Amino acid sequence: MEYHSHEEAPRVLVVDDEKVIREILADFLSMEGFFVRTAEDGSEALVELSRHHYDLVLSDLKMPNMGGLELLAAVTKHAPNVVTVIMTGFGTVETAIDAMKRGAYDYILKPFKVEEVVHTIRRGLEKRKLQAENLRLREALSLYKVSEAIAASLSLEEVLRTITDAAIHEVDADQVTVILDDGEGSFFERACVLHPDFRPRSGVGRLDAAALTEFFADDKPLRVHGERVYDYLTGVPDDLTPHSFIATPLMMRKRTFGFLAVASYTRGKKFDEGQRKMLRMVGNRAAAAIENAKLYEDLKATFQQTIKGLASAIDKMDRYTAGHSERVAAYAQILAIKLGLPEEEVEIVRQAALMHDIGKIGCVMNLNKPGKLSQEEYEIFQKHPGYGKDILEPITFLHPLLPGVHLHHERWDGRGYPLGLTAQEIPLIARIISVADTYDAMTSDRAYRKALPHEVAVNEISRCSGMQFDPDCAHPFAEAIEAERAERTERGEPIPE
Repeated sequence: MEYHSHEEAPRVLVVDDEKVIREILADFLSMEGFFVRTAEDGSEALVELSRHHYDLVLSDLKMPNMGGLELLAAVTKHAPNVVTVIMTGFGTVETAIDAMKRGAYDYILKPFKVEEVVHTIRRGLEKRKLQAENLRLREALSLYKVSEAIAASLSLEEVLRTITDAAIHEVDADQVTVILDDGEGSFFERACVLHPDFRPRSGVGRLDAAALTEFFADDKPLRVHGERVYDYLTGVPDDLTPHSFIATPLMMRKRTFGFLAVASYTRGKKFDEGQRKMLRMVGNRAAAAIENAKLYEDLKATFQQTIKGLASAIDKMDRYTAGHSERVAAYAQILAIKLGLPEEEVEIVRQAALMHDIGKIGCVMNLNKPGKLSQEEYEIFQKHPGYGKDILEPITFLHPLLPGVHLHHERWDGRGYPLGLTAQEIPLIARIISVADTYDAMTSDRAYRKALPHEVAVNEISRCSGMQFDPDCAHPFAEAIEAERAERTERGEPIPE
């Protein structure tokens, strides 16, 4: 039964099994400017709460079917922002106090004065308002922190991790999804993260990019509940029921290039307008960062392709070094994996090995002439690690590769160049490339000699362990390269002798 309606009026649900009390309270509270609906027991109240939002529940303590304490427990669990006030007789004051310990705001003794009820409700709503203001302040602080984290990164992975974490924890979502355009008119899922406490057995729904694109063509806010969620979330498994959904477009220069969306599969967990605005602000701040990170990744890829081309050009200086950089990169990667390096570091080792001879561009000479290099030629040759460092240093994101490019000719015993470092002074990346570079040099044809057999090369690396090479790289390399050759043999691939 509805007694009063106004857009801004606080919404109160009166729950009592006595019809007279329900009607008296509804009449007086409506006259005081509240929007009021009633329910005759806890079960009916929960149905009403699942359908509509309320600011306060005023409930009798003792009712059939479901009493006030059970209702309080359900409200506390599923709608913690709703203020609860308990009504009780003199004989059950202790139970009413117990209800306050369980989360009720206050209790009212029957028979009551209506003015006292109104006063208690107003105090409860004022407290809720202050709590909401504190929550908004916390949200503003969280948003500031999220904005700082987003602005500080040019890594697309970090930006996506920051915004999905914010959506999970600040909006309290079960699922957050980011889809981005592929540059050819289609969208693909770039990130999908679930709340740690949400563990679906058979997957979750997927965003319908076409439906989202059509909806946001009118620049309207999107927040839906219940059956309407299926308009934007497809492929939801039968054992899941989506209850609430928010989405926001990711836009740059009036062009939509993706969507950020959250879903709730938890009964009673409905997103409110404040959470939608929070997600919109996160999306607005993320859009520029995502676009910048994508451009940065494209720039990195372009640079790396350019460097790879330069490395290939070095290999083509004469027929004897063809493919050298690619092979050294492959051998270095095998050793890095054998040593248990993290995936990101393995990739750095591979890229540094690919570019390790880039400095030879600065050595205007025939490095593979028959016979020994003259002293002058050798001194020029020794400058190529330094030239490599000079070539890569102006490119900021290639800085992790510098130690491998600059120091791969250092020796474990300190007799290498250009710095004469010893043992652990030499960065691990350079020690790895040193072994890979030497192995490929020995097992490849040169103008001044034929390729050495694999066994001879491996034995030579073992013999020079502790002098030229780090023992903790030389021995694992021998094991790793043997394992690699065995795998290739099993696959029926040819291997060099």
